[in-house]
Amino acid sequence: MKKEALSFPFPIIYRMFIALYSHYGPQHWWPGDTPFEIAVGAILAQNTAWRNAERAIANIKEKGLLDPYSLFDLPERELASLVRPSGYYNQKAKVLRNFLALLIRDYGGDLEKMGEEELSSLRDKLLAVRGIGPETADSILLYALNKPIFVVDAYTMRIGGRHKLFPEKASYGEVQRLFMDNLPYDVSLYNEYHALLVRVGKEHCRKRSRECSSCPLSSFLPQ
Repeated sequence: MKKEALSFPFPIIYRMFIALYSHYGPQHWWPGDTPFEIAVGAILAQNTAWRNAERAIANIKEKGLLDPYSLFDLPERELASLVRPSGYYNQKAKVLRNFLALLIRDYGGDLEKMGEEELSSLRDKLLAVRGIGPETADSILLYALNKPIFVVDAYTMRIGGRHKLFPEKASYGEVQRLFMDNLPYDVSLYNEYHALLVRVGKEHCRKRSRECSSCPLSSFLPQ
């Protein structure tokens, strides 16, 4: 069966961004005082609301352990206890330690040094870390390391699907390429667009209900 084309006119995707930005303004995302905190937050935010990840980070900060070596030296059971508010805490403690092992082994625990590596090879390394998938890897790359890559999440898939931007069963990579091929190659734009899609997804385009009439993207719905 012939694969369905994933091309869409640049003006629509970019105009959707303009509509969201005009309505909501800048989102100042991802929350975090340092790139390392942002990277940790990207891992702890897997499969949970951000407020839960934030509580877990607060636990780590309260103990004065928010640095790569201190966290890595912590027994896994203690680390799991600290990140318990984020849910799936035993699993997330393992993923966090796996990420820290890469950071320490290849970059001496220096996130800035990690960020000097070329995007493609660094993304491959992050995806090779057990427990880190494309969304988490790209969140670390974009938000912690300022790499130009578009993050696709459940909100992107839901909103884009309802607006018929791509086929229903499009993959993560296909959706990511669609946005990156039809937008300027710009870190700040990718940052804001992803954050704005999260915002409109929470407020208007929810999983089980829609509030289209007051949504800033209502005029882009297919007729």
